[in-house]
Amino acid sequence: MPIQYPAVLDLKEEGRQFSWTERETMLYGLAIGMGGDPLDRRELPFVYEVGLLAVPTFAAVAAWGAGISPEQIGVDRGKTLHGEEGLIVHKPIPVQGRVVADSRVVAVYDKGKGKGAVIQRETVLRDPQTKEPLATLTRTAFARADGGFGGPTDSRTGNGGPARRPDLTIELQTRRDQALLYRLCGDRNPLHADPEVARAAGFEVPILHGLCTYGMACRAVMQAFCDYDPARIREFSVRFSAPVFPGDLLTVDLWREADDVWFEVGVRSRDVTVIRNGRAKLV
Repeated sequence: MPIQYPAVLDLKEEGRQFSWTERETMLYGLAIGMGGDPLDRRELPFVYEVGLLAVPTFAAVAAWGAGISPEQIGVDRGKTLHGEEGLIVHKPIPVQGRVVADSRVVAVYDKGKGKGAVIQRETVLRDPQTKEPLATLTRTAFARADGGFGGPTDSRTGNGGPARRPDLTIELQTRRDQALLYRLCGDRNPLHADPEVARAAGFEVPILHGLCTYGMACRAVMQAFCDYDPARIREFSVRFSAPVFPGDLLTVDLWREADDVWFEVGVRSRDVTVIRNGRAKLV
C-alpha cells in the first residue's frame, strides 16, 4: 500500500519500555572500536566496569526496536536506505537504566514518482518516573521505491562545514569482524553478516552498519575536542553517503568553530566519503 499522506503524520507509538545494563554499555563501546588498545586509559572507561562511561551515541541502540516501522508507513523495507541520523542529549546517558520510548513520524517528503520519498521519524527516550527526556533521536530514511504519493517536496538544505582545510584529521581502523560484533547491539539485519544476502543487495561482502560508523565518528569527536568526556556532547548528527566495508580505514576530518564541530568521514583507499554534513554541538 502506498504512503497515505497526510494520514501518515498521525502515526505514533508511545510508552514502550526498554532497559539496559552495564554489559550492553560495554558491548557498544567495544563494537565501535573503543579499547582497541587495552592499555589506553582514555578509552578503557568505555569498556570496563570500573568508572564506566557511556558513549552518547549509545542512545541510538538503547531502545533498539522502538519507532514506526516501514510497513506501518507503507514503504518497501528492502528498498529503503538509512539516510540521516540525529541525536540531542538532554542528560548524560547512564551506563545502566530504563526508559520509556515515544515515537512519531515528523515529516514525509515526496521526491516524485520513480525518485523516492524521504521519511523523518523521531523517538524521545524519557525517564519512566519523571517523564523528563533523556535523549531525542531523529532518523531519516530514503525510500527509493515510494515517491509519487502527492506529499510536499523536500526543501531542506544540507549544512556543510567551513570552507578550509580540516583543523584535525583522525584515522580509525575498522575490523574485518566488526559488523558481526556490532550487530549484537540490536540490528540483526543479515546484510551485515551473510555474504549471500550482501551479494544479492549488490555488495561484494557484508557492509558495516551505518550506526557503527556513526558511533566511531562520535568517538573521533570525543578524542579530538572533548578529552573523552561524553558529557561534552549535546547534539550529534550525520548524513550517510556511502557504505563502509569491515576492514576499511576511516579518515575523519574535523573543523572546530566555537562550540560547533563539523566533520566528514571518508575511506581514502576507495576515494569515497561515507558521512557528510557531520555536526556535533559541544557544551
